[in-house]
Formats: sequence, C-alpha cells, structure tokens
Amino acid sequence: MEQLLRAAAWAPGTCGELVEGAIDDKTFLVTCPIDLGSTIEVSREGTGLAEGFPKTAKAIELAAGKLDLPVRELGFERESLLPPGKGMGSSTADIAAAVLAVCRLAGQELSPREIAELALAVEPSDGIMFPGLVLFDHREGKWFEELGEAPAINILIADPGGVVDTVTFNRDDYLAKMNRKKEPQVKEALRLVKEGLASGDLHKIGRGATESALANQELLPKPDLPQMLRWAEEVKALGVNVAHSGTVMGILLAEDGYHPEEVKPFLQKRRPDWTFYCTRLINGGLK
Repeated sequence: MEQLLRAAAWAPGTCGELVEGAIDDKTFLVTCPIDLGSTIEVSREGTGLAEGFPKTAKAIELAAGKLDLPVRELGFERESLLPPGKGMGSSTADIAAAVLAVCRLAGQELSPREIAELALAVEPSDGIMFPGLVLFDHREGKWFEELGEAPAINILIADPGGVVDTVTFNRDDYLAKMNRKKEPQVKEALRLVKEGLASGDLHKIGRGATESALANQELLPKPDLPQMLRWAEEVKALGVNVAHSGTVMGILLAEDGYHPEEVKPFLQKRRPDWTFYCTRLINGGLK
C-alpha cells in the first residue's frame, strides 16, 4: 500500500453547550455541535509544526507517538471558521481534526473514545468527536452518555465580544464551589434536555438550555443574557443557550419558525457592535 503524503480531517465547532455543570462533583457538558468547523491537513513534508497553534501541535505529537509516526517529518495546515476564545469549540475542533488526520496519514484508526483521550491530554475538551449528542466529562472523560440524534434546531449565535481562557477557567477552585451551588438548577436543566431529546420535544430542550444558561450567570456573568431572553421571546424561539466558559450566546429556533437569517437583522439593528453566525445543530462526529 502506497504511503500517504497528506491527509485531512474536519471537526465541528459548537455553540457553547446545551447544559454544563457538575452533579455529585462530576463535571459534564451536553454537546451542541454546529455546522461550522475546522479542517486540519497533516503532511509528511517536514514543514514543521506551525507556531501559533501549540495545542494542535501537541495533539499531533501525541497522536504520532501513539501511531509510531516520526513527528519531526510532520507539518500541518489549518483552515477554520471558528474564532478562538469564544466558546465555539475552536481548540477541540482543531485537536480532534488533527488527531484524525494523523490516523489517516498512518493508515490506522482510533475510536472516538481514543481521540477524546488524546484531546483531554492536551486540555479540557468538548465531546464533538462522538456521534450524535452526548453527555461528556470535559475535564477527565470519566462520565459519558449517548443522548441520541441532533434534532432539527437552527441557531443564531451572538458574540458580544471579549475572550475567555478556558484552560485557566477550568483550573479555578471557584469553579468547583460555584458548580456545587448551581447543582439543583443544572440537574433540572439536564432532566429537561434529556427528556426533550428522548421525546422530540424541542421546547423542553430549549427550556433546559435556558435553565443552564441562567444557572451559569453567577459563575461567568453575561450582562446581555436577560436582553437576549427577551429578544428570543419576541422571535418565538425555543430558548437560549450559552458558552458556559466563553462569550457566545445562541438563540435556538425551530425549523418551522423564523430562520436565523431572518432574526439576524432584528438583532443587528439593536446591537451593530456584535458579531453573528447563522448555523444549525448537527450530530457530532469527525469527517
């Protein structure tokens, strides 16, 4: 079999999470993958691991070590629609796509679980490498549940600006304390989202996501969330979700309601200083 010189892979980004918190001191998130993502191409052409993306380079080193590829011969190129530091899963998408690209270059396979383990060795990671929607312990990978297929939900992502360093955020002792404080709300949010996914009740999913967003306000306040909730009501949205360790918020819209492209001008008129992305909820998994 002829040796590949180049291989690429794509991973989805996220609009934050549908739910995030901790139950019985076990941290978790419920994934919210979207149709914007990152493509990483890894080559054997010895161009070196590009500066400026140390997490991606680290993931390639770890994957190459696991698959017996000489890392000194490898280089990579990145193409992404995901801004960093916003809670749109840019790092996890880069890392997961890089690991799969290395697998393809080596002519070998790793399971989503093995890819997740390599990602977690780099930093706290989203669960977007798993098919469908999942509950995932984004810090240690100890808690995992499959929650089913992504329902038909469109999302208008709003970014008021700023960045959050997720590695620093996830190290904070304050995080554990606040997770315990918001646990009752998070339990209710998770119950609603799980039931909504199981029954196809989009309004329950929206209510659960909104509950989790509100529960996170003391931990990482979003001053504009109350206004977003009012706007969501005006456009008959299912609810609002957030990046619990990022800046973005998402208006969740049923397919038979307003489209994100219709809602975007309504918000742009009121907040011309914000950045918006029109997207949709999709199943997780790498391509």
